[in-house]
Formats: sequence, structure tokens, C-alpha cells
Amino acid sequence: MKIAMATDHAAFSLKEEIKSYLLQSGYNVTDFGCYSEDSVDYPLFILKAARAVANGECERGIVMCGSGIGASIVANKIKGIRCALVYTPELCRLARQHNDANMIALAGRFTEKDTAKRIVDVFLLTQFEGGRHHRRVNQILEIEEGKI
Repeated sequence: MKIAMATDHAAFSLKEEIKSYLLQSGYNVTDFGCYSEDSVDYPLFILKAARAVANGECERGIVMCGSGIGASIVANKIKGIRCALVYTPELCRLARQHNDANMIALAGRFTEKDTAKRIVDVFLLTQFEGGRHHRRVNQILEIEEGKI
């Protein structure tokens, strides 16, 4: 599975830890930046990762910033992205099962590295349940298309 990643400077060290963990686990990772702890404006990095997921270049995406909030807002501006800001593995599981989230946002300043690894495992291994949730995801897509 090919994973898109992007971050700001505040979550740089968490991104590097998760990227290493994913590579060791056999995943293919595309790192869209940033590449140091020097202060950056994160939207353009997050945008590249979200577009890579939306256009099929990557199957899933993991984006980060200090709080995770800005990263999730930017990613969700891209048509076809369902990015969930998650702080726990359980929230991540629900985002995958019920919302078919194709991206997650993590809070670099508030998420411990071991917790982030558990969240990432859940994100990559949990399947969308479909059923009643499929109808709801379709409604989200219709809203995105301007049909509702």
C-alpha cells in the first residue's frame, strides 16, 4: 500500500518516526514534506498529500500539524478526501469503519509516538463496513458534488 505523508514543522519528528515505522512495516511512503523543524506554512505540503490520495497516486494519507486541526481542514478541501482528525485508535477505527476515511490527521504536539503507531496500524488495517454507512458516505459525496 502506498501512503502519502505531509506535516508542518511542529509535527516533523512524529512524521519521521511514523515514516520509519511504515517503511519497516513494508509500506511504500511518499513524503510530501516538510523536511525539517524550520518553521513552514503547512497548507501547501498537506495539499500535495491530499491530492496524491484523491488522484489515486497514493491509497491512503497521513497528515500532521501541531494540533492536527489545520492539516485536517486543508486535506478536506480536496474533492474525494475524507480526512479524520483522530487522537485515539478507537476514533480511527470508527473513522475507517463508518466514514471510509482515506486520510487521517494527527496532532504532533499532543500524540505520543506509541499511540500514533497504534493509530496508524488501525488506520491501515481496518476495513470500511459498508452497509448503512455506505449510504451516508454516498451522501457526503453528493454534498461534495453539489447535488444536495
